[in-house]
Amino acid sequence: MAETNTQNAAQYNYDIVRKFTIMAIVWAVLGMGVGVWIASELAWPFLNFDLPGLTFGRFRPVHTTLVIFGFGGSALFATSYYVVQRTCQVRLYSDAMAKFTFWGWQIAVGLAAITYMMGYTQGREYAEMTWPIDLLIAVTWVAYFWIYVQTIRRRSQPHIYVANWFYIAFILATALLHIFNNWAAPVNLFSLTSYSFHAGVQDAMTQWWYGHNAVGFFLTAAFLGMMYYFVPKQAGRPVYSYRLSIIHFWALGFMYMWVGTHHLHWTAIPDWTSTLAATFSIMLLMPSWGGMINGIMTLSGAWDKLRTDPIMLFMITALSFYGMSTFEGPLMSLKSVNALSHYTDWTIGHVHSGALGWVALISFGSIYHLLPRLYDTKLYSLRLVYVHFWLATIGIVLYISAMWVAGIGQGLLLRAFDDYGNLAYTFVETVSFLHKPYVVRAIGGMFFVSGVIVMAYNIFMTIRQSKREQAEIEAKLAAKMA
Repeated sequence: MAETNTQNAAQYNYDIVRKFTIMAIVWAVLGMGVGVWIASELAWPFLNFDLPGLTFGRFRPVHTTLVIFGFGGSALFATSYYVVQRTCQVRLYSDAMAKFTFWGWQIAVGLAAITYMMGYTQGREYAEMTWPIDLLIAVTWVAYFWIYVQTIRRRSQPHIYVANWFYIAFILATALLHIFNNWAAPVNLFSLTSYSFHAGVQDAMTQWWYGHNAVGFFLTAAFLGMMYYFVPKQAGRPVYSYRLSIIHFWALGFMYMWVGTHHLHWTAIPDWTSTLAATFSIMLLMPSWGGMINGIMTLSGAWDKLRTDPIMLFMITALSFYGMSTFEGPLMSLKSVNALSHYTDWTIGHVHSGALGWVALISFGSIYHLLPRLYDTKLYSLRLVYVHFWLATIGIVLYISAMWVAGIGQGLLLRAFDDYGNLAYTFVETVSFLHKPYVVRAIGGMFFVSGVIVMAYNIFMTIRQSKREQAEIEAKLAAKMA
């Protein structure tokens, strides 16, 4: 095994995969830690200290950026660079460009967090960075796209494995979304302030075309690429249906671009756009569940692995949450349900069932699969992987349950009328109702972050173990040479 991994390290660029993998965990600890802090600020208001940089309004985009782009983005860079090399059986197109994407991405994420705390933001969901950071992201992403395409072009295998289809779609779609959503003119070259080229209803529709497709391609299609490689590898089984995976790919790619406007039901947008978005959202249920079934059925004949393999537990639970989230999303896109759910914490619960249950768990499982192969050693502790799994699962269940109660309760209270046609509850009463669910949400977040810290420790010890084993091998070789 050692000889094979040494040959692989020479054939492939594993160094860049290691760098992105480590930074994914660093950003996860920081970003999710910030998430627990701002959840605690809402549950216990005395935690809102008189420090502008630590207020909920400034910390909230820090949380979303560090988790989505820092953790999620770094995990995607790491796994996509690994998968494209292994499935194409060729080294990355350019080591220097790959290194540039690493530093470009990490600097962009770090600068975004700092500028948010300083109060600089465009105020757009998932796209709040200032214009210089937007430019850095665009350049980094174009380099990423070029590396990926050129690596596939130079492949030694005639077949392009389906995971690469999902990865390349995510890279291309994210580039289009980022560039067109962030068209803006800076006040001057020495100011972080800029004016958007979009306005009014067009601005709202562009924002949610971007916002939902960031979910659709960055947080769904990309991690499906991860799923289609690492689930079969960990299970030791081929993909259940390759034909279904291709249908899954094209159906998702076509339908997702149309659904963003369902975030704007009951607003000033044209009614036909709202109806179109809801229609495509319902249709998305079919390919989404097709992909979930494809992933779960890959375990046919290997279900016993769930008793002995905690990494498989992460992956199969992630697919279960993917199925649940992709049922809940179309449900919430219906105008009648949306009238109750939108602008409430039900939406927050839905987002986190996807982000924590699907995105984070499939990433954790994939990283646990990667580590022994990147560092040529066994995981330091499988027992700690089990501990992480249960801390994460308990945390997710507490979080989303609390948000379902909070959101549905909010919606019902804000829609209730008395016998005279007046609102039955004041806004303050709805805020008071939220206290207990917010406390449970914060506790759920604490469980989840505790799991991430356990993972970080396990990874640190695995890397240290690898270095010690390598030092022992080198010492034995030196002794033989002497």
